[in-house]
Amino acid sequence: MPQYLYVDTHSHVNLNDYRDDADEVIRRALNNNVAMLIAGTDYKSSRRALDLANKYQAGVYCAVGLHPDGLADRPSGEHEIFNYEMYEKLARFNKTVAIGEIGLDYYHLDIDQDVALIKRNQQHLLKEQLTLALNLDLPVIIHCRQAHDDMLKLLGEWRKENKNWRKNKPWGVMHCFSGNDDLAWQYFNLGLIVSFTGLITFSKQWDDLIRKLPDDKFMIETDCPYMTPEPYRGARNEPVLVQLVAKRIAEIKNLTMERVAELTSANAKELFGI
Repeated sequence: MPQYLYVDTHSHVNLNDYRDDADEVIRRALNNNVAMLIAGTDYKSSRRALDLANKYQAGVYCAVGLHPDGLADRPSGEHEIFNYEMYEKLARFNKTVAIGEIGLDYYHLDIDQDVALIKRNQQHLLKEQLTLALNLDLPVIIHCRQAHDDMLKLLGEWRKENKNWRKNKPWGVMHCFSGNDDLAWQYFNLGLIVSFTGLITFSKQWDDLIRKLPDDKFMIETDCPYMTPEPYRGARNEPVLVQLVAKRIAEIKNLTMERVAELTSANAKELFGI
């Protein structure tokens, strides 16, 4: 991937926000030296991510997976039951380089729900998809919101059971990381790395963590259409703007943008095998 300077390691150009101009958005990124990974959140969006990735000879990759929110009832009343075989078929394509985004999300739970049951179901789903990643030797892209205690426990136990898998290289990323230094190092000790979004361009909360990060422990992403960086907050995000995340990291770590691009792209290549 020598012609691409930056890698947006987590985008959602497969969502309806880009229904009318997904290819234009992708081409704009590629023309500005930005490669991308498009992440699924359910079967439909995972298939769409793969379809988009397959349209381009280089620079566009995908991840397939069922987000924990996909288990909950949606406004339409629909919900998805995880089908291992269907996701496995998508994951075997060459352009699929990860299982994701998967994880735990307790943010939307309320007292009118069977919270314990929902948590158990999310954890079971996560374990199923970790097994898929293990069986296909693919890294994972992990989402975690207000669930870090359970996440650390689950991943710690799972890692002990599979301690020889990807032993000498990272096996996953905590995407859109927003935790503190201690939490980051707990994930590093499990063999994971972290990635940052445009969130760091309008909050200094993570400056100290970023300043101290080892070179091989972080990547950049947009999580578009969300997390639009300054100075474009309020507008739809897109992969080309990942350069602004790199720019902010360069400022914090007193590096050139080229060096940040070099480091984060190398980490993406190492993790995803692209």
